[in-house]
Amino acid sequence: MFPIRDHNPSGRVPYVTYALIAANIGVFLSYWHLFQDGYALGGFFYDWALTPVRLGEGEALHTLVTSMFLHGGLMHLAGNMLFLFIFGDNLEDEMGHGGFLAFYLASGIGAALAQAFSAPWSEVPMVGASGAIAGVMGGYLLLFPKARVDVLIILVIFFKVLPVPAWIMLGIWFGLQLFNGVGTDAAAAGVAYWAHAGGFVVGLGLTVPLWLKLGGPSFWQRTHGHPPHPEARYRVSTTRVPRAGHRRNR
Repeated sequence: MFPIRDHNPSGRVPYVTYALIAANIGVFLSYWHLFQDGYALGGFFYDWALTPVRLGEGEALHTLVTSMFLHGGLMHLAGNMLFLFIFGDNLEDEMGHGGFLAFYLASGIGAALAQAFSAPWSEVPMVGASGAIAGVMGGYLLLFPKARVDVLIILVIFFKVLPVPAWIMLGIWFGLQLFNGVGTDAAAAGVAYWAHAGGFVVGLGLTVPLWLKLGGPSFWQRTHGHPPHPEARYRVSTTRVPRAGHRRNR
C-alpha cells in the first residue's frame, strides 16, 4: 500500500521540491558506479553517511546534512522521491520557497539526531531522505488532514486505487514506524524507523507556527480539514478484460 498522488493542487511552481528531487537523483548517479565495488562504496558512505557512534564523538557533523542526499539503492531513491513529489509541493506553496527549504533541512537533521539517539553506539551508516520527507508528511498532516490521497493497494494479483483522507494514510504510516521502531534493534535494523518517526514529529512541530498563523483550529473549521482550494479530480478508468468463451465440441 503506497500513495501515488493527492487531490491537492499547489498554487505555485514548487521549484524547491523539484530542485531537491533533482539533487537527490544527481547525487545518486554520481556514485552509482560504486555499487559494483563494496569496499569503495563503504568508504564513500563512511565519509558522507551518518554513523551514530562517530556523531556521538563529535566527528563528521557534516553528515547530518549530506546523509539525507544519499540512498542505498534505486528503489530506495524512487520511493522517497515519490513521497516528496506528492506531499512537498503543498507545503512549499504554504511556506514559500525559502521557508520550505529551511523546513526540509531542519526536519532531516532532526530525524538524523533521533536515529542517532536511539542507538548512539551503532556503527551502521544511515543514508536517505526519508527523515526529511517524513517531516514533510507531518506538516502535511497538520495542514490538510482530510486532503484525499490516492493509495495503490496491491494484494497478490489484486490492484486497486483507493482515495483515502490524508490523516488515515499518514497516521497508519506513522504508527507503523513507531511499532517497528519499538520492536526492532535500532543498531541492527536495516530501516531507520526512529529517523522516520522523529522526522515526522519534528516536521509537525515546525509547522505549528504556520498553522497558528493561518488560524489554528479556526483554519480547520473554515476548510473542514480539506485543502483551502478546490481539489483536483482524476478520472480512474479500469481495464476491461475480454471474457474467455468456452467452445463446445460436438
